[in-house]
Amino acid sequence: MIGRLWPLVAATVALGIDAYVLAGILPQIAGSLTTTAAMIGLGVTAFTAAYAVSGPVLASRLGARGAGIALLVALGVFNLGNLITALAPGIGVFLTARAVAGTGAGILTAVATGTAAALAPPAQRGRAMAMVTFGLSLGTVAGVPLGMLIGRTAGWRWTMGAVVVIGAVAMVAVAVRARTLPSLAGPARPTFPLMRLPRVRAGVGAAFGLGTASLGLYTYLLPMAADAGLDRWGFALVWAWGVGGVTGAALIGRPLDRFGPRRLLIALPVTLAAGFAVMWATSAPGWWLAATTVWGAAGWAAVPTLQRAATAGRPDDIVPIVALQMAAVYLGSAVGSALGGALLTAGTNPAEMAGWALIPIVLAGAVAVGLARSADPDRPAASATAPRRSADAQPRQECQ
Repeated sequence: MIGRLWPLVAATVALGIDAYVLAGILPQIAGSLTTTAAMIGLGVTAFTAAYAVSGPVLASRLGARGAGIALLVALGVFNLGNLITALAPGIGVFLTARAVAGTGAGILTAVATGTAAALAPPAQRGRAMAMVTFGLSLGTVAGVPLGMLIGRTAGWRWTMGAVVVIGAVAMVAVAVRARTLPSLAGPARPTFPLMRLPRVRAGVGAAFGLGTASLGLYTYLLPMAADAGLDRWGFALVWAWGVGGVTGAALIGRPLDRFGPRRLLIALPVTLAAGFAVMWATSAPGWWLAATTVWGAAGWAAVPTLQRAATAGRPDDIVPIVALQMAAVYLGSAVGSALGGALLTAGTNPAEMAGWALIPIVLAGAVAVGLARSADPDRPAASATAPRRSADAQPRQECQ
């Protein structure tokens, strides 16, 4: 199965790099475009906003035309946005290009996850969906150091050029395999009516809380470490978070297929909260390294777990549901970063932010527990867009 998924993994690696690569080269871009770092930071906002809108609005419509076409269109828009970014002569073109790249990325994540699920037999669907998250996590971990390395030696435009090259390789790989990719189940469906379903609402709500707590807090990892007297450990902590994230995304698939998402929906938020509590309570380097590793692992492992839980029994709706969830994750990340900035402005010490992050993760955990206790796992959830059929008329689906 893994051999069939590698083009999708390559595509999401490029996406993960692109989402965070600006963090390491903000000053260079600002100097080159004769603007401020704050203005360049709006590029992250433009990317995230476009991502959050394009996935729910466009992914399902394109997916109905076939996985190959949808992936090629998404990668084409994504690569075009990054190419324009690399060539941008000024801040206006730069911000527009980031929005274009975010539009392609939002479609790409949802369609890649739906395609991975369609390629896998039901008993391996968790592993397939986790592989897409693995690509995202690997790209996210590589994004900042890759951007800094290439930026220092060749300039920020070559950093973005490298992202384009990775995206182009992924596009070629998808094009070669396009004829063998499955048709995504079901016709094009309206996405937002799916929010009427309690299971989908819970999955989206938990994803938003996860993004707020986990990815939002990650923005401030280095200031937190410095405030705790661990400034010399900052680079090691960033890598601990990254290694944990890649490991968690890589390993969660098998237990997800074997045990289903119910136990994991409870265990992962508890584990994440424990990591935050350790960072809040102590400043010992060893404990912080362990806690950030756990934080990365649990945060990224929760992504496919929530996807698997919210889409169980609805194979025709995997693309729109994942689009809604991933939009929620990235919006949560933006909200978490903004709230963190507000706390710092109000005088909160950076080292205390792990304690504040317990609030959204506890709320997300409570919603996840509700999701774990939701509908009968052996029956598909009621349709949000079609009349209910009787229980006897409903086909039996695989267990969560």
